[in-house]
Amino acid sequence: MAKKTAIKETALYEPVKQFLVAQGYEVKGEVGAVDIVGCRAEDDPVVVELKTGFSLTLFHQAIQRQSMTDAVYIAVPQGSGKAYHRAFKSNKSLCRRLGLGLITVRLGDIPASALVTVHVDPAPYKPRQMKPRKTRLLREFARRVGDPNEGGQTRKGLITSYRQDALKCLKFLSQAGATKASDVAKATGVEKARPIMADDHYGWFERADRGIYQMTPKGEAALEQFRDELAGLDVTLADGAAKA
Repeated sequence: MAKKTAIKETALYEPVKQFLVAQGYEVKGEVGAVDIVGCRAEDDPVVVELKTGFSLTLFHQAIQRQSMTDAVYIAVPQGSGKAYHRAFKSNKSLCRRLGLGLITVRLGDIPASALVTVHVDPAPYKPRQMKPRKTRLLREFARRVGDPNEGGQTRKGLITSYRQDALKCLKFLSQAGATKASDVAKATGVEKARPIMADDHYGWFERADRGIYQMTPKGEAALEQFRDELAGLDVTLADGAAKA
């Protein structure tokens, strides 16, 4: 198999230059510290930084160029595959936030056959807040008891308000034994105790009878695993709870 030739930044120059020339710009390369500069009548100069891939250095350079003009683009070769498209989506969003333009170049056998695509034009970033996401964030904050997680840890094992509610149900069942779901809800203050135990995402609960739930062996193991978290959850055994 023939070894794939590495792409050089210079391979991007001619396609991007011709793209700008076609729009009426006079284009020159390596002007000062800038890869490409395009000038057209009274418009602000267009600056393009060329790189063979996205990097923090590329974004740093592009941000520095914004002290010269608002029309700053970064240009990279067009890639393929899931990993590329996933990274490209994030980098495209980053360009928008930084007020940078984004160009990709699909290289052909000769410069004239290359395809230049502008994905983002430079513009001030105006974040669009999504009210449902904000509502979910604040609801989760309000429902969570204490501060059980360290900021920066991985998602695995995080103590969410849902997990705390499940732990409350588990703690109650460990004290009361098999109990009606409605009584678990009343004693723990967990309004959704029934669906939490019925859905059983953690494998801690099982139905002992109609409407009645009890702990599983996995639930017993969770009592030790989450001992510290359980200690901070207030669960009292209600008098007259209907048990199996």
